[in-house]
Amino acid sequence: MRRSLTVLASVVALACLSGAPLWAQRGGGHGGGMGGGTGGGMGASAGRGASESAGPGMDRGRGMSSMRMSTSGRNAPVERLSDNTHLSSKLQSLLPAGANLQDAAAGFKNLGQFVAAVHVSHNLGIPFDQLKAKMTGPNSVSLGKAIHELNPNVKAKAEVKKAGKQADQDFRESENQS
Repeated sequence: MRRSLTVLASVVALACLSGAPLWAQRGGGHGGGMGGGTGGGMGASAGRGASESAGPGMDRGRGMSSMRMSTSGRNAPVERLSDNTHLSSKLQSLLPAGANLQDAAAGFKNLGQFVAAVHVSHNLGIPFDQLKAKMTGPNSVSLGKAIHELNPNVKAKAEVKKAGKQADQDFRESENQS
């Protein structure tokens, strides 16, 4: 009888230990990880359109420059621009004459979002101040939605992708200048 209880306890313990990782993988555990568990993370729950709203500089499965991610609040794009003269001069040339680069960058969530918005404005001839107004503030929308609202005849998703590539190129060039 005692041996049966020992074997039974061993089997139960083994089942519990081997079942724990499976439970966590199915979302029953507490792990946040990269899309599993109840903690959320950065998984598939981002869903359709995540790359549009995240914008360039936010990780979408590609490498990410530390310059592109905001970690110090709303002024991060402004602070990062003041440290990077090569990128600043490139962006200044794409903005309307007389525009203050620091003022233009204020309010964007991260530097990548700002750089992409500058490119979209330049590429499509959308006034930057109108694009910025749609993307920042209390009722902000994604870059793609802002493009669609300001110019419905344009393929917004393709323009977001194009601007993202241009922003990535700007970041690579500015890193090589450092």
